[in-house]
Amino acid sequence: MLETLARSGHTVSVAPTPGPGTAATLARASIAAGADLILAFGGDGTINEVAEGVIGSRTPLGILPGGTANVVSWELELGANPVEVASRLAECHPERISVGLSQSEGDVPRHFLAMAGIGLDARIVYGLNPDRKNRWGKLAYWMGGFSQLVRKLEELDVEIENRTYRCSFALITKVRNYGGDLQIARRVSIVDDEFEVVLFAGNWATRYLKYLTGVAVNRLGGMRGVTILRARQATLRAASGEPVYMQIDGEYAGSLPAVVRIVPNALTLLVPPEYGT
Repeated sequence: MLETLARSGHTVSVAPTPGPGTAATLARASIAAGADLILAFGGDGTINEVAEGVIGSRTPLGILPGGTANVVSWELELGANPVEVASRLAECHPERISVGLSQSEGDVPRHFLAMAGIGLDARIVYGLNPDRKNRWGKLAYWMGGFSQLVRKLEELDVEIENRTYRCSFALITKVRNYGGDLQIARRVSIVDDEFEVVLFAGNWATRYLKYLTGVAVNRLGGMRGVTILRARQATLRAASGEPVYMQIDGEYAGSLPAVVRIVPNALTLLVPPEYGT
C-alpha cells in the first residue's frame, strides 16, 4: 500500500497511533509540519479520531479502510480493500463538507463524519466486550443486538424545530450506510449540509424485528412507528430516570441530555468522482 502511495512522487510519512485518543494529536502535528494530505487507515473509530485533528484546517483527508467496518469508505463507494483504495486516490477530488457535532452532558464536544446513534444501538456499543469485538468483528454487534430482545428499552425525547418525538432509537446521520451491511437512511449524502434523522418508536426490542424487515425490503418510510426527518440540529433528553447512551461513528460518546448539530464548511474530504451520481 505504501508503495502505491509513493509512486505518486510525494514524500510519505507514516505515524502509527500508540493508543486510543492519540490520532487527532498526530494529525494536527502533521498539518503544523506542512503535510498537504492526511490519510487515515483504520476502522470508523480511528477515522473519527483523525478527522477530529483535521477539522478546521484546509488539509484534505483521505480514507484507507481497515478495522471492523468502515462506514465512510463504503458510503463513498471506495470498498474495503485499502490497497485498491490507495490506487484510486489520484482519481479523487477534494470536497468541502459539513460534519456533525455532538455535545453530551459532562463530555467534551465530539465531531463525526458519519452518524450519531442514540438509544438502542448505543446501548449495544456501550455493553460491547472489546475482546469479543476484536475476535468476532461485526458478529459481536449482532450478538449484542439480539441480546437486547428480552429487555424493555429506555426511551428518549428528540426535539427538532420545536416539535418533540419519543422513540427508543434515534439515528442522526450524514450517510446511507449503516455498519457496512444495511441502509437505514436512504436520502442523505455525506456532502449534504443536513442530517437525515430516523426515529424508531416502541420500548420493546422485539418490535425491531419488524423494523429490520422494513430496512431489508426498503419499506421503512411510511412504516408505523418510524419517523424520517431532515434537520440541522436535534436536542435529546432521556424520557425517564434511566440512562440513555450515545454513540458516534461506532464509538461510545456519553449519555443524554445532548445536542447534535451540523458544523458547516468543516472538513476537506477526498471524494471519488462517481460518488453522488
